[in-house]
Amino acid sequence: MPSHATESVLYGASFATPELLAVFSDENRVRKWYDVEVALARVQADLGMIPEAAAREIARRARVENVNLVEIGRGISETAHPIVPAIRAVEALCEDGAGEFIHYGATTQDIMDTGMTLQVRQAWPVLRRDLDACQDALVVLARAHRSTPMAGRTHGQQALPVTFGYKCAVWVDEIRRQKIRMREAEARIMSGNITGAVGSMASFGPRGREMQRRTLDALGLATPAICWHSSRDRVVELAHVMTQIAATLAKIAREFYILQQVEFGEVAEPHHHAKIGSSTMPHKRNPATLELAIALERLVRAQQVAIMDAVHQENERYTAMLRIELAAVPEMIVYTGSLLAKMRFVLEGLEVYPARMRANLDLLGGLLLSERVMLALGEMIGKQTAHEVVHDIAMMAHETGTPFRQALLDDERVSGHFDATRIDALLDPAGYIGSCEALVDDVVAQVASDA
Repeated sequence: MPSHATESVLYGASFATPELLAVFSDENRVRKWYDVEVALARVQADLGMIPEAAAREIARRARVENVNLVEIGRGISETAHPIVPAIRAVEALCEDGAGEFIHYGATTQDIMDTGMTLQVRQAWPVLRRDLDACQDALVVLARAHRSTPMAGRTHGQQALPVTFGYKCAVWVDEIRRQKIRMREAEARIMSGNITGAVGSMASFGPRGREMQRRTLDALGLATPAICWHSSRDRVVELAHVMTQIAATLAKIAREFYILQQVEFGEVAEPHHHAKIGSSTMPHKRNPATLELAIALERLVRAQQVAIMDAVHQENERYTAMLRIELAAVPEMIVYTGSLLAKMRFVLEGLEVYPARMRANLDLLGGLLLSERVMLALGEMIGKQTAHEVVHDIAMMAHETGTPFRQALLDDERVSGHFDATRIDALLDPAGYIGSCEALVDDVVAQVASDA
């Protein structure tokens, strides 16, 4: 039975999606290795480096369906080598000595790096699809609630009114930047590497560079200017992009987690009747999906720390550090994919409670609008003086429990300039949302122009 969380019969659905588990399965890992070996053999045959018949036989035999993964795994343990048993398995299947020419001149890291990149490329559109869906769902919320007033909060305290649509639009814009990062990083990340033992291509002869280019073209990958066995910045950039995406989504999850608390009650993750919040308290409706999303981001970030260690290469290759990537890259992408899927579910079904948002705007008894009162009064007596006056009144209202409206009316420094009607207008939170609606429109229009 599996022991890792991503493949657990009990908890696997929390930590992984079937799509990305399949991408980073042992079967698909070996499939990608063989894809590289077959492409390499075909190009080498075209260039006269190996016999044409050998390349055809290698292409016929080098298929994951033809080998026994358990035996390959046993061979890896016995040989302490991560790929030779997979090569031997194909060699044993090939007829007429064709197996002698598989992996011709290549080194293990060539196949592992290029194979891993093929897996990442396969995962890329899955990640992008769910990131797009998260942004789309937030655009829908931003449009629907562009004018829905709620308390904006700083330092964990109510600050000024905003709209829920504005809050969502801030996240839409952030996700847009993450998508740009994905697009810009893709060209650097999706590079193969077939350069031989130390990267000099000596084993391939004078046509080594042409051979690499044609092989990587056949695989749909970019050709590097020089070997990157010891330059792991491509993998680190992948880790950074995944970490940033995960952080954005987890931040949103944390915000909803807070706003779902009973004391706020402004939003809630989707709920179905069979969902159980507690084994002992029947009333609980816990933000379980949000909690899981927050946890997944921490796991993604942990893999980034591991991958950063792989940067520290010695000489032309340092296998101890490279083996970190074997574990960390698949985990990072699988966790990121699960986080995206969870947040897509939340965002597409988010429950929003505008009435509670509006009620919460009144919790401070009008104090939320102190800035508006201060600026209006400042037109009469000067901004700095008005700040001191309104601050005095606000602190007194806090300390005595006096409604802010009443405290303003009772103080001649204010009531001498504003009557009750004017004060009521200044204390209306819906009238002090600034450019929130226009800013929502700007962001939504920008996203539409990207399509």
